[in-house]
This record gives sequence, structure tokens and C-alpha cells, in this order.
Amino acid sequence: MATFKIEGGHQLKGEITPQGAKNETLQILCAVLLTSEKVTISNIPNIRDVNKLIEILGKLGVKVKQINDDTYSFQADDLDLSYLETPQFKKDGSALRGSIMIVGPLLARFGKGYIPKPGGDKIGRRRLDVHFQGFMNLGATFRYNEKELFYGVEATELKGTAMLLEEASVTGTANIILAAVLAKGTTTIYNAACEPYIQQLSKMLNSMGAKISGIASNFLTIEGVANLSGCEHRILPDMIEIGSWIGLAAITKSEITIKNVSWKDLGVIPQTFRKLGITVEKRGDDIYIPKHENYIITNDMDGSLITISDAPWPGLTPDLISVLLVTAIQAKGSVLIHQKMFESRLFFVDKLIDMGAKIILCDPHRANVIGMNQEFSLRATTMVSPDIRAGMSLLIAALSAKGTSTIHNIEQIDRGYQYIDARLRAIGAKITRID
Repeated sequence: MATFKIEGGHQLKGEITPQGAKNETLQILCAVLLTSEKVTISNIPNIRDVNKLIEILGKLGVKVKQINDDTYSFQADDLDLSYLETPQFKKDGSALRGSIMIVGPLLARFGKGYIPKPGGDKIGRRRLDVHFQGFMNLGATFRYNEKELFYGVEATELKGTAMLLEEASVTGTANIILAAVLAKGTTTIYNAACEPYIQQLSKMLNSMGAKISGIASNFLTIEGVANLSGCEHRILPDMIEIGSWIGLAAITKSEITIKNVSWKDLGVIPQTFRKLGITVEKRGDDIYIPKHENYIITNDMDGSLITISDAPWPGLTPDLISVLLVTAIQAKGSVLIHQKMFESRLFFVDKLIDMGAKIILCDPHRANVIGMNQEFSLRATTMVSPDIRAGMSLLIAALSAKGTSTIHNIEQIDRGYQYIDARLRAIGAKITRID
């Protein structure tokens, strides 16, 4: 288990370029299974979860070629589907939640898709019902081996249909799209997720010959086609990492420029940080964060305490709730943080309280943060990273704290942030990795 040693309390300065979006990449990589032709993908982040999925694709028989640091080609023209029934696949697939999205394209192209119960962050229950109900709507037969925790879907032919999703699941919507593009007839998906990741996946599939309309809305229409061709695709910058840099700059009183952020795909993220009193300046396609001696939380129009909560897109992504909570620790004023979607995501707050943060954990979903206005520094401490986003939030807290902090289990952070320690050192952070 690797560890970070962080000497906090230093102001940072410089430019930083966000990595490719992790959540988009996991969907896009699975789409290569839909065609026998070559697919080239660029701006792929070098992080643990993405590398695990690339490894699974390789074991499945996909020809994987790394062209440069962030660009790969994939060709799924000679797959070994027997790998899906091996103990090795059960081990590989169960270690990565994103592996669930190989099921849709395999079902569409080969009539069967299998997956062990996937793991991932310990942030609460994450249901797979939307995925498999969608496949069943398209005509697949579902089975679940409770003893081996193994899911399977099979179909001789998928047929388009109208469906209303019970929740706007991002990965569920992606998986259903990946299956429906090769189904016979027309599929409509109402209450579809419409995050930029879904928009990017749909645009990529259309460039391969799919017929998807309604992109960027919650009502998608998919006319099935017989086959798809190859394409080239570039991954968006990671909006979660962009938000992490904004929060880091504010709480450490740092001046940072975040390069090439794709402003049009950030949604409400900039204005949400502005509610905390942070200056988020648009300079071309960059974000400039000036040094903040303090930042003042706004109130609602009637003067009452504001609430920051997550919601399906175009609402605030739940992956930034942890970062916003940490950022608010040194603001002036109070804010209620409401994490609606995952019941265990705020359980890292006790570590922040140990560091001196003034936070009242109301229940598993809500925390009231009473900002300290930079009048008191957080105390350095020893912590364990529980998941990707909480791990990054603890790292941000440690960088702002007085003294030297230790964070164990940083493999969790590595799952979502590439070269995080080297990139932080490049803008002045005092951080050391101990393996």
C-alpha cells in the first residue's frame, strides 16, 4: 500500500492541464467492441481504472496498440469470448466497476455478455438494475448466479423498443445505447442521462455509422444499423479534475491557470464554485483562479443559508461534492452540502473534523460546513483514502494544513488522477510518494 507525505501550508502557482475524462474513457473503450475495424482514441488518461479496462480488452482478444503517451488504437476483429467464462475474467472484472459496460456491445454484436459483480468505490449501493432491465427490454434473457456473483444476458436478436428508465443512470444509459445501436428497429430511451460523457459516446457512435438523435437531451432515439465502422475520437478534459484544481487553488491561496478545460462542457461547475465566493475567470478556453486571501459564501436571495447538492446533468455532478465540501472549510460563512445519490460518500468527513474543520455531519447525506475564513489552519494528520474522490479531497485538505500529513492507500487516488504527485510538485506542492 503506497503513501503520500504532504507538507502543507504552501502556496502554489503555475499552469496545469487536466487529464482526459476518466468516466468518458471507460465508456468509449467499451465501444470499440462494436466493430471489427480499427478505432483510434486520444487523450486517454494513464490511471489505474482505465489501464485495467485496457488490460481486460486485451485479454478478450482486442488488438491494442499504444501510439503515444495518450493515444491508442484498438481492433476487435478476432475476439476470444471464452475468456468471459474463465476464473481470470471473474477476478479481472470484479476489480473494476467500469467493466460492466462491456456487456452492452458484446450482447449487441455476439448475442451474449457476461460480467462478475463489479467492485469500485465504497460510497454506497450502486444498482445495476437499469443496465439489465434495458437489455431485457431489447429482448435479452437475464440470469444471475448468486453463488458465484456472476451476471449474464443472451439474445438471438435484439429488437428496438420504447423504454422509460427508472433513474437517469449514466453508465446504465451508456450500456443500453451500446446495445441498441445494433438492434433491429428503433429504440427510444426516455429519462436518459445526458452528461457530456453520454453526448461524446453518442457522437462517436454516429461517426461509426450509428443513427442516434436527441443527443444532449433526456430523450434519445436510436435507429438500429447492421454494422459499424472504425473511427477516431478524442476524450474531453476531465471536469472532476478541473473542479479539484479550482478548489485546491482557493483553499491554498494559490494562483493557478487550468488550461484547455472545454468550458462548454463544464455546465454549472464554475458557477457552483462562485457560490462559495471563488473567482473563476474565463480566459479563452482556460480557467484562471487568482490568489484568494479569503472567499465569502453567498446566501440565497432571501438571505438564507445556501445548499449545494448533486443532481443528474445538467445539475451538479456528484463526483465534485467531496471537493466542494473541503473547499468550503476555509470560506467565510456556512453552507449545507447535500449528497443525494450515494449514502456513504460523506463518511470521510470525520477525518476533516480531526484536522480541525468545523463540520456538522447531519446524516449520511448532509453536512453543514461552517467556514473558518482562513483564520485557523487545518492540522496535519494521518489518513487513509477511502475512495477516489474522497482521497483527492483529503489530499487538498492536507495541502492546506499546517504541518506534514500522511495519506495511506493512495492507490485509490491513482485510480482517477494521473501522475498526481508529479503534477502537484510542478506547481510548488511539497508531496512525496512512498511505495
